[in-house]
Amino acid sequence: MTNHLDGNVLAGALSEVFRSDVTAARARCGGCGQMAAIAEAMVYTDAPGLVARCAGCDQVLATVVDTGDRLILSLAGLSAIELTRPVPAR
Repeated sequence: MTNHLDGNVLAGALSEVFRSDVTAARARCGGCGQMAAIAEAMVYTDAPGLVARCAGCDQVLATVVDTGDRLILSLAGLSAIELTRPVPAR
């Protein structure tokens, strides 16, 4: 795998699981500890799904596989995800 896109590629797939835009969330790599927006991850699409790797150390952060009737999501390479709650309307 040599060609990659940025983490914004994950927006569509992850919107089925999370209500907010997860690409804006910050995540901590379980390998090197780098804390960065998910949009900064390197995402490879030439696998049987999406493979997101840390831009700092290249560790696999997450995989997303769409089988048609199921979405298989692994966040095994992340030690934390920081999501911002939307501001309630007044």
